[in-house]
Parts: sequence; structure tokens; C-alpha cells
Amino acid sequence: MKNIVLGTRGSELALAQTRTAIGLLRDSGLDCGLEERVIHTSGDLRQEVNLSDFSKGENAIVEKGVFTKELEDALLSGEIDAAVHSLKDLPAQLGEGFKLVAVLPRAPVEDILLVNGKACPLGDLPVGATVATSSVRRGRLVAWRRPDLVFCEIRGNVPTRLRKLADGRAGDATILARAGLERLGFYRAGCNEVEIEGCTLGCHVLPTSDFLPAGGQGAVAIEALAESPVVDYLKRIDDEDTAMRVAAEREFLHLLGAGCDTPVGVCANLESGNGEMRLEAVVFDETNPEKPPKTGKVSGACGDGKDMASELLRQMGIHIEV
Repeated sequence: MKNIVLGTRGSELALAQTRTAIGLLRDSGLDCGLEERVIHTSGDLRQEVNLSDFSKGENAIVEKGVFTKELEDALLSGEIDAAVHSLKDLPAQLGEGFKLVAVLPRAPVEDILLVNGKACPLGDLPVGATVATSSVRRGRLVAWRRPDLVFCEIRGNVPTRLRKLADGRAGDATILARAGLERLGFYRAGCNEVEIEGCTLGCHVLPTSDFLPAGGQGAVAIEALAESPVVDYLKRIDDEDTAMRVAAEREFLHLLGAGCDTPVGVCANLESGNGEMRLEAVVFDETNPEKPPKTGKVSGACGDGKDMASELLRQMGIHIEV
């Protein structure tokens, strides 16, 4: 077997995730060389563009996959053999010829509220405080709980966003995925502070009971061409429990027709010891920010994620075309 080239974005987090994948592949006994190759994506190169604007208008920068399209182009050209993604960046349905080969063991799925000051829950932010976020889901969840707060856009990788909050360029607070903060060493379970270049930010984990994550959040995915000879090698590090959970979440997003601008949170969790899985979701109206969201949850057998996704949408009163 020739060397396997893994494509990745160039951010600190993307590189850390790719190196974790390489380590797992080596531990699996893979007896070939493994190489990482940085591929620059539209989302990384166009920092001046709000994420919600990439797919808008007749001259859209990309139709979908702000952080994945160029990696898929590199797969098609043969420049790389596989691509390592944050799974939440991947469209719910891959294009023809592509395959989600493996997912790594999932990190915690929660979001963390980071404050330029003392740690506090969302409800204790001062009236009129400014929250910086580029996520439609996070913005709508915050506005639903705290309609008095103000929002501003923020772009950049994890350290950049922390610096912007620390030096006053990102308002009073921002929200980031716990998984990314942990993988980069900024956060550890139970702490209420994050350090960035001598500055201290307060941090509070937002419970999923109030703040559902994006589908696939906390999971790292490996994508390849469906007919590639590397598929069988990469399958070695597929984590079964994570795969079951994210399959249900991605089916829900697919049936919903959700894109990167759809304000939706969805999370699947395995029930300890009984072979069941719980799937819950929150879906906001895309055009009417004043309308309360639809919420719901269902339980079922671990292998029935697709049926559970359909049932959850039905329970929430959301019509889908099958």
C-alpha cells in the first residue's frame, strides 16, 4: 500500500484532529506511510465574508460546504486520498461518489459560553450585553432565551476568536464548541476559566437540555471517494457508538433539508446499558425570528436512527417529502 495522504484545513484545530486520526491509524497496525496535507478552503480564505453569506445570491461563493468543497475537489483530483473534517461542517448528504468512511470517538458535544469577565450562565449576562457568533443556530438559541441581548458577527479560528473576545473586538461574550477548546488544550472538565496569551476569560458549559448542539458536533469525520482503495484501511478507526449517534442526527438534517444556514440543533445520545438511543431536536423558523421553535425528543433502538429521525420530525409537526 502506498502512502495515504490526509487532507485537512490549516487551522490549529483541524491539524490537531488530523494528527489524532493519524495516531489512531498507526495504532490500528496500518503498515504504510501517513501524510497530512493542508488544503485551503473558501471559508478559511474569505474571512471578510459572513458565513451566512457564502451561499447567497446568483454569484454565491459556494453552494454548500464552506469548509469542505476544496477538500472534496482535492479528493477528486487525486491530490489527497482522504479528507479529515469536523463532522458538523459536512453537508448532511454527501455528493455522488463520496463516502463518510469513519468517525473518531466523539468528544463532549456541548457549547461553552465565554465571557470577557467572570464566568456566568447565559441568564446572568447583563441586559444588552453583546454576544459574538457566526452561527445561526447559536444566535437563535441565545435570542430565544435572552431576547434582550445584542449580536455581532465573529470570524476566525478558535485562538483568534478567544483573542478577539479578550481584547474587546468581540463584544462581551462568545460561544464555542467545548470539543474544540478541549482538543486545543484551552479547556478541561470542571474549570471555569480559559487563558489566552495572559488574559483570562470566564467560561460556562451550556447544558444540552437548554442549548442543543449542531448535528455532528464534537465528532471528527474521515471522507474518501467511495471506490477508493484506502476505504478499507480507514474503516479500522470507525467508532461504532459515535457512528450510530451521528447517523441519526445527519438523517434528521437530511430529511429536514437543512443547510448551513438552517437554525437547528439536534443531538443523539446512547442510553446507558439498555441498547436504546434518545434523539432530540430544536428547529427555528428560518424567516420569522419572532416565532418560537419546534422541539421534540424520541427514543428507540440504537440501530433505528433513520426511523427515529422520521418519527421525531412527525412528532414536531414538520412535514417532509419522502
